[in-house]
Amino acid sequence: MTTLLSFGHGYSARALAKTLLPEGWTIYGTTRSDEKARTLQEEGILPLIWPGSDLEKPLSETTHLLISAGPGEDGDPVLASLRPQIERRAGQFKWVGYLSTTGVYGDHGGGWVDETTPLTPSTKRGKLRVEAEAAWQAIANDHGLPLHIFRLAGIYGPGRGPFAKVRDGSARRIIKKNQVFSRIHVDDIAQILHASIEQPNPGAVYNLCDNHAAPPQDVIGYAAELLGVPLPEAVDFETADISPMARSFYAESKRVRNDRIKDELGVVLKYPDYKSGLQALLAAED
Repeated sequence: MTTLLSFGHGYSARALAKTLLPEGWTIYGTTRSDEKARTLQEEGILPLIWPGSDLEKPLSETTHLLISAGPGEDGDPVLASLRPQIERRAGQFKWVGYLSTTGVYGDHGGGWVDETTPLTPSTKRGKLRVEAEAAWQAIANDHGLPLHIFRLAGIYGPGRGPFAKVRDGSARRIIKKNQVFSRIHVDDIAQILHASIEQPNPGAVYNLCDNHAAPPQDVIGYAAELLGVPLPEAVDFETADISPMARSFYAESKRVRNDRIKDELGVVLKYPDYKSGLQALLAAED
């Protein structure tokens, strides 16, 4: 039996589950919401309201562990609550995946980064991720936890594309000179995680992104082109009325290399750039 315990069973983890469930996996997924728990159950997941549920039985059955829950001011929430149990069971797990972010690399002025690039986050979110990665790596070093770290670029996919905002007229093309982002379609996240599960390499770190970093305004513009509507308004970043959270994303510009997922895991991306990804999203709507 193969059993996955997925902490913070959200968008990416649900995509992975669609691949694993047909293979006969048992999947426990944690959520904070009764409503989301019902949705997970309908998808074939064994939902756990957490914090709140006793996880001793699920942990005792778990062969594979996935952590999507993000860290807070108190650190990684899974380790804050369950570190002794995870350390005690480290040898039980065949694979442990931690979903991090390419934000750990910080700003590189549009330059390239790979998995060996020093971690110099410039945002609070990025710094918390670096600390969480280090906490999980400490358990791997001290207790033999088969840890794999996945640093995700900006995620898009069904229900998370630019089309809704372009259609309702709320999309804008925010222009900041030399700004580029890397992205990854959620289906490619799922296939990369699955490939890693099939060929574990404890201690490995992988960047998850497509082949083409691009300015955000280009993505919005291409979505409008596909829909056959006028280009959304171009707005200068310096004067744009956007939230502090949105503004913080523009504090970092980099191009992320993804050679390792191809060379080590043999992954062929389903959506190697945003154009192919957006085309598929629109085709799926039709």
